Amino acid sequence: MPTPPSAYLPQKFDPSLPIALIAGQGVYPCLVAESVRKAGIALRLIGFEGETAPELVASFPEEHRHIVHVGQVGKTLRLLGTFGAGYALMAGQITPKRLFGGLRPDLKAARILLSLKRRNAETIFGAIAREIEDLGIKLLDARSFLDAHIAEKGCMTGGRFPIDREYLEHGVSIARECARLDIGQGCVVRKGTVLAVEAFEGTNEMLRRAGAMKADEALFVKTVKARQDFRFDVPCFGMKTLEAMHEGGIRAAALEAGGVIILEKTLVLHRARALGTSLLGF
Repeated sequence: MPTPPSAYLPQKFDPSLPIALIAGQGVYPCLVAESVRKAGIALRLIGFEGETAPELVASFPEEHRHIVHVGQVGKTLRLLGTFGAGYALMAGQITPKRLFGGLRPDLKAARILLSLKRRNAETIFGAIAREIEDLGIKLLDARSFLDAHIAEKGCMTGGRFPIDREYLEHGVSIARECARLDIGQGCVVRKGTVLAVEAFEGTNEMLRRAGAMKADEALFVKTVKARQDFRFDVPCFGMKTLEAMHEGGIRAAALEAGGVIILEKTLVLHRARALGTSLLGF
């Protein structure tokens, strides 16, 4: 049997069926599109107005792409059927403030929101995932096709990791507890003290807050939930996060191996070495 194009695909993955990429912002969906195309699998695009990178949209023929407004869930579901997609893959974030202003929910989205007792990313995207799979379309693990970009165990930048094990373990325990409580999936600690935890504002804003304290030997930790749904919720670490760390004087990060995607991993590791920043997979 031929080797599957990604270890994160389902066992009975059928490469003859098109994949619909539901793309948010940033480089993440661009990397997915590049990898899927290299694997020779037909790809379609559902992008979001004001979110999806224009260069990604332009890389698809008009008949293979559609742009919707954030909140148009019903239209998105209809387009998946129109595309004849066997699979869907969500990649890339939506600007958080759009969820409070600028959201244009259609009837389907409104019904989903009204059905939820708790409205957060996990419950909302979980409900949308069920709607997609009710169409007979398999929603793929969002790490699919990005195997080369996943954090690995050990010091990925080489050399000795500069944070003592005791303080590393403390940071990991804080990050995991924040994830368990659905606060966020990252934190910044220093020698047993919590400097900042990630919440709705996102990783980079948290790093700027922590960096403003000018604390030496600070450690950024990024983890995953105990029951992470990787179909729509994959923690990422990219060049912007690395630069935010550097600006804040944070010189070490610990990323959960197998769970965190390092976007443009080769470039990020090269840049981290140049900045004197250590990246550890735990």
